Amino acid sequence: MRPQIVLFGDSITQQSFRSGGWGASVADAYSRKADVVLRGYGGYNTRWAMFLLHHLFPLASEAPPPAAVTIFFGANDAALLEGTGKRQHVPLEEYKENLRKMVQHIKSRSPKTLVVLISPPPIDLEGRQEYARSLYGDKASKLPDRTIEDAGIYAEQCVALAKELGLPSINLWSKMQETNGWQKKFLSDGLHLTPEGNAVVFGELVKILDAGGFSDLPYDFPQHSEIDEENPGNSFFQECAAVL
Repeated sequence: MRPQIVLFGDSITQQSFRSGGWGASVADAYSRKADVVLRGYGGYNTRWAMFLLHHLFPLASEAPPPAAVTIFFGANDAALLEGTGKRQHVPLEEYKENLRKMVQHIKSRSPKTLVVLISPPPIDLEGRQEYARSLYGDKASKLPDRTIEDAGIYAEQCVALAKELGLPSINLWSKMQETNGWQKKFLSDGLHLTPEGNAVVFGELVKILDAGGFSDLPYDFPQHSEIDEENPGNSFFQECAAVL
């Protein structure tokens, strides 16, 4: 079996297999080397995602554990209590502890699993308001559902936890703001990612995965140029024997 890379997160993960998505790019980068498994849940926060852990990452299973897992939550946890996303809000300390419990659960099955924490992105308030008006017109709420400041606080705690646990992380909140005009370049609705925003996630993630040895994974069967056209069965027999 190919090793698995599981992408676990909210809507930014759920949408990552769309055209230009970062998940699709990861699948392409490790084609025939690893299987990329999408486990994204739109609208979820870490509190709700905790109920999925034993289903997605069972501790008692005969299947091999994932080789790598990305945990990408926080955009919904950081929703404001006084805004339209208040039901998704999770207090900062609970958010951090939920991430910790997720990592501990995954590592309890396999300490060797590479876990990568990804912070929420920055928020473009103007983009969020434009998106709300496009949906609801004059009935759109005047109160913001998220702010860049609050997203930054949650991103900071995500990265701090990764450092505490000795895990790699991607501070998407900071990384995106290094580029002028990031608001429209990287965010489609003030929160979700454009193809360019997806490319930022992919670029940062593939650096971590390659450093973890994923670029050196072998192909699952011989390249076509390596198959003996006179006796093709011999090429596959040798491949299977090497695996065994």
